[in-house]
Amino acid sequence: MRIKRGKTAHQRHKKYLKMAKGYRGGRSKLFRTARETVEHALCNAYRDRKRKKREFRKLWIMRINAAARQNGMSYSRLMSGLRTKDIQLNRKVLADMAVFDQDGFAQLVDMVNAKEH
Repeated sequence: MRIKRGKTAHQRHKKYLKMAKGYRGGRSKLFRTARETVEHALCNAYRDRKRKKREFRKLWIMRINAAARQNGMSYSRLMSGLRTKDIQLNRKVLADMAVFDQDGFAQLVDMVNAKEH
């Protein structure tokens, strides 16, 4: 008895066409082009999930650096000072402070600047 794959193939086609919803033209209607487009999109999504983390870290560092320089200090000196004072704030929180709580950020810079006697 031969194996018929009609049901399996139909399910596979439906899966790809469902993922291709919203694409223009044949990309959402024709299986072959839909599959190519969907697989390409999945590759991009995988790569960009990694890239997103890098991009946000870069953004946070730029924001911290800009705010630190407004308070008369460079980014590297600020981060070094925070480490020596054992102030454990990550870059995301520091960048948020730099944008939304400038007074608090300025106090943080002053704490790092303060000389220990």
